Amino acid sequence: MKPNLGSIDKILRVAIGIALAVLFISGVVEGTPGILLLTLGFALVVTALISHCPLYAFLRISTCPPKKNSSQATD
Repeated sequence: MKPNLGSIDKILRVAIGIALAVLFISGVVEGTPGILLLTLGFALVVTALISHCPLYAFLRISTCPPKKNSSQATD
C-alpha cells in the first residue's frame, strides 16, 4: 500500500478519532449512533497509523507532500 496521508491529515484523524471515542466512553453519545461513531473513530486512527486511506486511494487523492528527486543528473 502506497502512503496517501500527509502529516496534518494524520494528526487530524487521530484527534477526531480520539474525540469520537471519548464521546462514546463518556456517555454523551449512546446506542447505535455511539457505536457507529466509535467505529468511525477507530477507522480514522487505524488509517492514520498505517498512512493509507482506502477511500483516498479510490478517489485518487493524496495529501502526502511531493517527493523530492534526490538523484539529479549532473553533466
